Amino acid sequence: MAPSAIAALQAALPSGVCITHADAIAPHLVDWRGQISGHADILLKPRDTATVQQIVRLARQHAIALVPQGGNTGLVGGGIPSASRDRPVALLSLQAMTRIRSIDPDGLSMVTEAGAILEAVHMAAESRDCVFPLSLASKGSATIGGLVSTNAGGVQVLRHGSMRALVLGLEAVLPDGNRLDQLSPLRKDNSGYDIKQLLIGAEGTLGVVTAVALKLAPRPATLTTAWAGVASADAALALLGRLRLALGEVIESFELLEQAALDLVGEFIPGVQMPLAGSHTFHVLVEAAAPQHRLEAVLATALEAGEVQDVVVANSLAQREALWKLRESVPEAERLEGPAIKNDIAVPVEGVPAFLRAALAMFAAEFPGSRPIAFGHLGDGNLHLNLRPPAGADAHIWLAAEQPRARLATDDLVVAHHGSISAEHGIGTLKARELARLGDPGKLAAMRAIKAALDPDNIMNPGKLFG
Repeated sequence: MAPSAIAALQAALPSGVCITHADAIAPHLVDWRGQISGHADILLKPRDTATVQQIVRLARQHAIALVPQGGNTGLVGGGIPSASRDRPVALLSLQAMTRIRSIDPDGLSMVTEAGAILEAVHMAAESRDCVFPLSLASKGSATIGGLVSTNAGGVQVLRHGSMRALVLGLEAVLPDGNRLDQLSPLRKDNSGYDIKQLLIGAEGTLGVVTAVALKLAPRPATLTTAWAGVASADAALALLGRLRLALGEVIESFELLEQAALDLVGEFIPGVQMPLAGSHTFHVLVEAAAPQHRLEAVLATALEAGEVQDVVVANSLAQREALWKLRESVPEAERLEGPAIKNDIAVPVEGVPAFLRAALAMFAAEFPGSRPIAFGHLGDGNLHLNLRPPAGADAHIWLAAEQPRARLATDDLVVAHHGSISAEHGIGTLKARELARLGDPGKLAAMRAIKAALDPDNIMNPGKLFG
């Protein structure tokens, strides 16, 4: 970064906001998987929205690229600056803005700053006998601003929707330095364009989210969790239909895991116990806001009908947490095993079994010896369909040779099944070229027009979404 730009930032911003020591910046420049890295000249840690406004105005004045970052738990490089040094780059971390401003249990809303950790938001809501109904494996480090900027999903989308459905209001700093004040938690507002919706899922390319009004839900009177083994994805889908028909829309989560995913957890995560005896082609983790006896009755009927091969129901909080640990540990177990080709895709729920069959057949034919692994949120059609190198192969050599072709083939298959190449992780840099290749031309043209109108100098997270 030019010395004049550094001097301008340091002179204008409050003490402690500007960090230039390389060792302090380094952890922010590599993604969680250790596969995407970049360069930044300075790290900025503002403590309030007014300071963020100062930063954005200075960035525009000095042609500094701003890369917003939350908890750095993203998986597509959206919060990692590029390695290019063609212009000054400032990494803008919201981790110092963690205050929970208010909780309204009567109106079922909470206002929190963008740097608040998801787990802290859960605890704050529960202290007022409410819940914030979005959860994912990285809840201990993911921030609310990052979740908004990627329109995060997680394990409760089936009943409560993704982050877009859980944002009532938004405060943000736009690329011209002005503050967007749509923070009021209104349930109805027809006063023109809903600008906050543009920033949800925009990955920091249209502005910096600084605070969010979140939609809460009443704490369920009862919550029952079960784990079932099934013979196929078709059987799992039939079970979901049976549960919905018998219980209504009280299914909080309906997770699908291939046996290979569970085996990986058993191998790499210490202290876990397998819930069922023997192996099953697929496993299902279901959680419902329903009394235990009602869920057990439906599962018993499913056993008799052959949709379920074996089942266990959690009888305590400890048992429930043990079941969820198995599901939430899959990404960590994958990371510990080594590099693989990761895919976060979505297809229509009813098409999941057919898509899985087609994908597994394609992998077997086109990438002999490769080891696919499938898990995800069957209830909303979101699958993490990953491809591991053949056993005994040098993972880095195999990936270098096969990853480009495997991504193209997988994405083409997803589109052929009327799906999306990114269900909940976003586009970032990892999928930017594929979005350009496969995205709807009308949508892409509108996205570029909005970006050009709001950020004509392209200072906000350049290189993301559009490549």
